[in-house]
Amino acid sequence: MEMVAAAKMRKAVEAVLRTRTYAHLSWSTVLNVSQSLNSKDGFIHPLLAKKDEVKKVGIILITSNRGLCGGFNTAILNKAHESVKKHKAKTDFILIGKKGEAAFHYHHYNIAADFHKNDIALEIAEIASVAKMVISDFLSGKYDKVMVAYTDFVNASKQIPRVKQILPIEMRSQDEFLGVIEKEGHPKTSNEFPDTKDEYTFEPDPKEVLDEMIPRLIEVQLYQALLESNASEHSARMSAMHQATDAAGDMVDELTLFYNKARQASITAEIAEISAGANALKNK
Repeated sequence: MEMVAAAKMRKAVEAVLRTRTYAHLSWSTVLNVSQSLNSKDGFIHPLLAKKDEVKKVGIILITSNRGLCGGFNTAILNKAHESVKKHKAKTDFILIGKKGEAAFHYHHYNIAADFHKNDIALEIAEIASVAKMVISDFLSGKYDKVMVAYTDFVNASKQIPRVKQILPIEMRSQDEFLGVIEKEGHPKTSNEFPDTKDEYTFEPDPKEVLDEMIPRLIEVQLYQALLESNASEHSARMSAMHQATDAAGDMVDELTLFYNKARQASITAEIAEISAGANALKNK
């Protein structure tokens, strides 16, 4: 199982590294475009409009389909639980991964939807239905805020659970980009990326451009979160199986020693009985 997890981890990490830069730049571009529009004519796209009062929150929870991956699922469930307590609003969960059902079983949160999750994400279409649903629910007013709870992949031995707001898009967001970019041991956040002062020309108009651009951005962000979680899951499973293998080896050594001691004691007892019997016959 450790070898299988290692093979899956390599594929998942390759997928993460291929898309991480694109996810970062697309997020940064939309923030810059939105800021440029606001500074010009005060236009605010519905997906950028912040609600005055947050009454209901939707959290997209990405977990694994199976166990045997250490504390991977527990960590992200606890992080999501902390976010619910922080916002103090009614919360629905949208699940990606079977282990997310624990949010209902242990914390009794409402499950609004449950989506299938593959062990290895191959294309963005796998997350398109989730993005379409949360965008529609946000625009209809069902949710005042939509967040994604995922596990950020740092390296094979370190994975960090995070909860990131994706709707409405915060134009002055201090949240970290999906995917940790380490610099001298510290993750690089969005405010460390330089703001651009570029001027944008929109054809035919800003609303139509953003109507196409922002939903695509949401898909990209959710897809990147899925890739990060998959890489983290397989890394956690590989580590857990390695520890299990070592523990099983230690147990085998301990039981072998115990068996050998018991066998030696049995042989010693038999020799003692034979010697005692021989001495008794000699005395007769």
